[in-house]
Amino acid sequence: MKYFVKVNGRDHEVELVERLGKLVVAVDGKPLDVSYEEVDDLGQVVLLREGRSYALSIEGDEQRVQVTLAGHFHEIVLENERERAAHAADRAQSKGGGIVTAIMPGVVVELLVQPGVQVTKGAPLLILSAMKMQNEIAAPVDGVVKDVFVAPGQAVAAGAKLLAITVVDGG
Repeated sequence: MKYFVKVNGRDHEVELVERLGKLVVAVDGKPLDVSYEEVDDLGQVVLLREGRSYALSIEGDEQRVQVTLAGHFHEIVLENERERAAHAADRAQSKGGGIVTAIMPGVVVELLVQPGVQVTKGAPLLILSAMKMQNEIAAPVDGVVKDVFVAPGQAVAAGAKLLAITVVDGG
């Protein structure tokens, strides 16, 4: 099965095939010699690659996963081939607007926009404090802020709705 994976905003294609009881993995068309073992039912996994082992902590669901590896947090969005085809029409219709979500749990430090404000792709929307760092959450598209779902000082979970942006046609 082929998956379309976004890791911290970067797109990758991952193909997983089981052959003779062994998982064969290719990332962006390149074979990857990996294996894994679940440590417990709480999302703790050991990944083995090229003679090295890596401890991962995994949280999330079938579409959105948060992985911690060596103290580094990674936001992963997953979509298989069938889901990608089903979502293609929705994406074309919304032209990339929609809900902006928290990429990690944290506390909203400052809101930099309010409903009705026009934003450009990459413009800062709010500051989220997470893992002792201030993270600027940027607009994923050009548009207008439709709704703000959080307030300064509010704690949010990974995947929580922060704001909604509506894409404005330029034409």
